[in-house]
Amino acid sequence: MADAAGPGAAPAPRFPVPTMPAPPVGVVGLGQLGGSLAAALVAAGRPVQGWDVDPAARDAAAARGVQITRELSGVVVLAVPLTAMAGALDGLTIDPDATVTDLGSVKRPVLESVGRTLGGRYVGGHPMCGTERSGHAAVDPGLFTGARWALCLEPDTELPRWLRVAEVAMAAGAEVVPVTATEHDDAVAAISHVSHLLAAALAAAAAQAGPLALALAAGSFRDGTRVIGSDPAFVRAMVEGNAGPTASALARVHQQLARPWAELVADGHAVVTRQGGRRTVRVPLDRAALLSLGRAGGAVTHRLAAFVEGWVPEDRAPEDRLPDRA
Repeated sequence: MADAAGPGAAPAPRFPVPTMPAPPVGVVGLGQLGGSLAAALVAAGRPVQGWDVDPAARDAAAARGVQITRELSGVVVLAVPLTAMAGALDGLTIDPDATVTDLGSVKRPVLESVGRTLGGRYVGGHPMCGTERSGHAAVDPGLFTGARWALCLEPDTELPRWLRVAEVAMAAGAEVVPVTATEHDDAVAAISHVSHLLAAALAAAAAQAGPLALALAAGSFRDGTRVIGSDPAFVRAMVEGNAGPTASALARVHQQLARPWAELVADGHAVVTRQGGRRTVRVPLDRAALLSLGRAGGAVTHRLAAFVEGWVPEDRAPEDRLPDRA
């Protein structure tokens, strides 16, 4: 079919078709997140390469079927701490056409460092999973199953590369949420970064109450403080790397705590117990359409030939709904 665009128009992106061989995945950093991703992809039949500065992590990954090498190609995943992200590829040989993504919990700083160097080859990502444990001993191939995986679509992101990274996320069992780096950082400040600060505050305040309070602590205290069992360096890098949105989100929490307690309890209960279904939608491979899906609270679950299939919450107001695409 002839191109219908006028003279001088940019050519339409050439998307990889679903029947094309999936490229290999190279994982840099084989701790909990990177090692779990590598193990999940090996189980899914994807060829996986990997590297870690820790020999024990390399040995553990090799035992799970990962090819240990400094030469990486296909989709290269940076699964290293935020403080190490800018130099994560130092000493490695990366195929010039490789797509590079990451698993960092903050996106704008990585976009400004890694993204500035790689341009449209970089696709920022953040799987919303993990535990307070770390290192290769915490690897779990099922870690990503059912998890949301934020995947950034900036104005210069190359859509075919975004799609290849989305396929990696879905192969690991995750559902992909299209976002921009700014939208991601604002959102995770509210639901993740503030949670770590609140957990720290709750633990510190309980300690001030004395040994009896800590001796009586049970399920609600454990649930409320679990995440602050994470590596303090990781938490500091996360909240300081996203300081502005985290401060704004924390201010909203302060405002909520100033409300009458009965109202606060009722409203909070309504949020976490709200039941809603999912409505299946098909979305074209177009940046605006994909971002609309993420902004509606939905996610991508399957790759089709000219579309992706996903869902949006069923209880959204009619004017906010995406159209069904049969």
